[in-house]
Amino acid sequence: MDTPLLATPEGLERLPLHRFSEKAYLDYSMYVILDRALPRLGDGLKPVQRRILYAMSELGLAATAKFKKSARTVGDVLGKFHPHGDSACYEAMVLMAQSFSYRYPLIDGQGNWGSPDDPKSFAAMRYTEARLTPYAEVLLTEADQGTVDWQPNFDGTLEEPRLLPARLPNLLLNGATGIAVGMATDIPPHNLREVVAACIHLLQHPGAELAELMRFIPAPDLPTAGEIVTPAAELRRLYETGSGSIRQRARYELEQGEIIITALPFQVSGNRIMEQIAAQMQARRLPMIEDLRDESDHECPTRLVIVPRSNRVDVARLMSHLFATTDLERSYRVNMNVIAGNGRPRVMNLREILSEWLDFRTATVRRRLQHRLDRVRERLHLLEGLLIAFLNIDEVIRIIRGEDEPRPVLMARFGLSETQADYVLNTRLRQLARLEEIRIRQEQADLGAERDRLQAILAEPARLRQLLSDELAADAQKYGDARRSPLAARAPALALDDTELAPSEPITVVLSEKGWVRAAKGHEIDAAGLAYKSGDRFLDALRLRSSQQVSFLDSTGRSYSLPAHTLPSARGQGEPLTGRFDPPKGAAFVAMLGDERAQRWLLASDAGYGFICPGEALLAKPRSGKAVLTLPEGARVLVPVAVPATGPDGVRVAVATTAGYLLLFALAELPELVRGKGNKLIGIPSARLKAGEERVAALALVAAPGSLVIQAGRRTLTLKPADLSLYLGERGRRGTLLPRGLRAVEAMWVAESGRHPG
Repeated sequence: MDTPLLATPEGLERLPLHRFSEKAYLDYSMYVILDRALPRLGDGLKPVQRRILYAMSELGLAATAKFKKSARTVGDVLGKFHPHGDSACYEAMVLMAQSFSYRYPLIDGQGNWGSPDDPKSFAAMRYTEARLTPYAEVLLTEADQGTVDWQPNFDGTLEEPRLLPARLPNLLLNGATGIAVGMATDIPPHNLREVVAACIHLLQHPGAELAELMRFIPAPDLPTAGEIVTPAAELRRLYETGSGSIRQRARYELEQGEIIITALPFQVSGNRIMEQIAAQMQARRLPMIEDLRDESDHECPTRLVIVPRSNRVDVARLMSHLFATTDLERSYRVNMNVIAGNGRPRVMNLREILSEWLDFRTATVRRRLQHRLDRVRERLHLLEGLLIAFLNIDEVIRIIRGEDEPRPVLMARFGLSETQADYVLNTRLRQLARLEEIRIRQEQADLGAERDRLQAILAEPARLRQLLSDELAADAQKYGDARRSPLAARAPALALDDTELAPSEPITVVLSEKGWVRAAKGHEIDAAGLAYKSGDRFLDALRLRSSQQVSFLDSTGRSYSLPAHTLPSARGQGEPLTGRFDPPKGAAFVAMLGDERAQRWLLASDAGYGFICPGEALLAKPRSGKAVLTLPEGARVLVPVAVPATGPDGVRVAVATTAGYLLLFALAELPELVRGKGNKLIGIPSARLKAGEERVAALALVAAPGSLVIQAGRRTLTLKPADLSLYLGERGRRGTLLPRGLRAVEAMWVAESGRHPG
C-alpha cells in the first residue's frame, strides 16, 4: 500500500525516502534508455546523433556545400537542441565521420578525424571542418514534407523532429552501441544492398520466413575487410533471437615466403597487433618467427609483414595460433536491443526489425503523399479561383476599384472562397496577361493528373508497396556498394601448445634402470658412458627433437608423457620420473618411446599376449598416466618393438620363449588396438606359465629377406631367410625348438639393424 503524501505546516509536501529514491532512479533510468543510450528503430539514431544531423541541415551543410568549422556545428547543437557537454557532442560527431567506425558515414570531415590505429586521436573541433555526406540525405530530405512529428526543444523556443524520415533502415546499415541502465545494445552494421534486397522481398512476400531473408542478409558487413568466420548455424541463431556474437578474422596472403596481413578485424589497431606479436617473440613464445614489420602506408593502409624463420614453418598452424592469442581474430557481442515503434525498448530479431521498419517507412510515405496531395488540392483550389477571375477580368477590376471591401463582393459575385478571393486580390495585374489562361489550364491539368496518381497510390496498397520498392531500389543503386567483410568457413583458431612453441633441436633422452631421466643436446651422445647414481645404470636412450613428446612405459602397462624440452639437462644426473608421475606402487619404468604419431608399436607381455598400438595412443597428460597394456597375473611388460612404416605385408613377428621355442608368424595376424591385453602370440602351456617355468624371452620383427640374430649367454646364432622358414607357423602355435645350446634365449634382433636396445 502506498504511503500518502504528508502536508507540513509550511505547505511543503513530504515523501518517504524509499519512494522518492525509487521514483528518481526509475525516472533517470527511463531518461537514459529513451533519450540517450538506445537508438530508435525508425531512423536508427540516438538523440544526440539526430540533433547533430538536423542542426547541420539547418546550417545548410549539405554534401555540396562548403565545409564549416566543427565548432560551429557543436555550438548550434548545444545552444539549440542538446544542452550537454561539448566534448561528448563532438565525439558523437567524430564517430559519424570515421569511415573505419561507420559502415556508411553520415558526416564528411576535413582535417584530422582520427585513424584506425587510434580513433581518439582526432583534432579539436576548432581545427576540423565538416559537412553532411550524400548518404545523410536518406535521413533528412523528407523532413519538410509533413513526414515527421515535431517537439519543442529544451527551452521551448524552437522545434526539433522526434524522428528523422529515414528512407533506408539505417539501424541495420550503421548499427549502434550503447549502455543504458539495466540494458545495453550492440547492433552490427550490414550491407546496404543486401538489406534493401531483403526489404523488397519482405514487401512482396509479407509471410517470408527468416531463412528466406537470410538468403539476402547472410551476415553483418563490418567496415573492415576481415573475414567473418562465424558458422552459419550461429548466425541463424543470432538473427532468430536477436542476440549472440560474431567473429571476424584478419586476412593474409603469402608473398615470397612472407606472411602479409592485408585486412584487420573491426576496431583493431595494427599497432596493437604488432605489440602483441612482439611481446610473444620477446618471451620466446614464437621461435618460428624471425622478423616483424609494419609496411602500412597511404596506398596500403594495412600491410603487416611476418617473416617465418624457414620455409618449413607450418604457416596455417602459426596463423591459427596468432588468431587465438592476438586481436587478429575478435569476437563481437550482438544484442539487437532497440526502441521499437511503440516507444518501448526490446530485443528484436532480424525479421521483426525489417517488418517494423517497413511499417514505419510505409507510414512515412503515406504522410508524405498525403502532405503532397493536400498541397496539390490547395493549389488547384487557388487556380480555380484565379481562372474565374481571369475569365471575368473586367468585372473583377471594376469591383476592386469601386468597392471599399472587395473580398466579400468577389466571394458573393463569383462564389469564391476566402482563400481564393485573397489570392485573386494579391495577384499582380501583369500576371493576368493573354497567355495566362493557357498557363493556368496547363498547371491545372498537370496538378490534376498528379492528384489522381496520389489518390490512386494512397487508395491501393499494392501500388504503395510498389512505390516503396522502387524508392528502395533507387537508393540502393545510388548509395549501395559491394560487401566488405567476406564470409569464410574456417576451422576454429587453436593456440600452439608448449611442445610446438619449444625450439626444435636434436636431443638424446637417457633413462636409467631406477627411473631417472635427463636430456643431452645432440644425437652423438654415449648414453651408456654417462655417470649414474650408485647402484643405478643405463636402461634406454631415445634420439628425437626437443619439440617432441616422450612417452614412458612402466612395468604395469601404463603409459606417461612429457614434453622433451622440459626434461633436465644431462650435465647432471637428471631427476626421477616419480617426481613427474604417480605410477602404481612398486612399478618400474621399462622403456621410452617417441611421439611419432604415424609410428606403430608392438606391445606385448612375457605371458605371450600382444597387439599393435598406434603411437598417439601412448600419449597421456595426467600424472597418473593411462592403462595401455593389460597384464595377466604375474606377467611383465616386454620392451616395445617399432613396426616398420612399410606396413604389415611381408613382416613377421618372431617370438622366442625361455624354453627355447621360436615361432614366426605374419604381423597382419595381430589386431591394432589403443589398449587391452591383445591376442596370444605363442602357445605356452598354461601350467608352465602359471608356475613361471616358461615365459616369452624376446620379440623381434623380421621383414623379408631379413636375418634374425639370437643370443643365448655367450653364444649367438644367425638364422638366414632359409633357416627362418623352419620356424614359420600360425599365431598362437607352440613353435619349434632351437638347437641345443641356444635354448636359453636372452635377446633377439634383426641382423641388418644391429642389436635391439632392449
